[in-house]
Amino acid sequence: MKKIGFMSLIIIATLFITLSFPAAAAGPKAPAVPAAPAVAAAPAAAPMPPHPHIHEALEAMRAARHHLESAEHDFEGHRSEAIKHLDMAIHEAEVCERMP
Repeated sequence: MKKIGFMSLIIIATLFITLSFPAAAAGPKAPAVPAAPAVAAAPAAAPMPPHPHIHEALEAMRAARHHLESAEHDFEGHRSEAIKHLDMAIHEAEVCERMP
């Protein structure tokens, strides 16, 4: 009976460690700040885009649109409908990206 309890503890600890590392790796990361010389002033870093997730989503939607356009089959009109819906989604995401 003690072997089962010990093995359960080992399995639970292994699962906890396995699941905690990807969650920690997926979290937000602070940008690395290079060390500036004490005498010279550090140059202004390029500002991050105000909405990086929206920008990434736009890139993904544009790539998906390109893949659909280059598909060889029309799938009974569903491909053209998907392209229309992607165009609308791209437009809405562009509106979001322009917002402060």
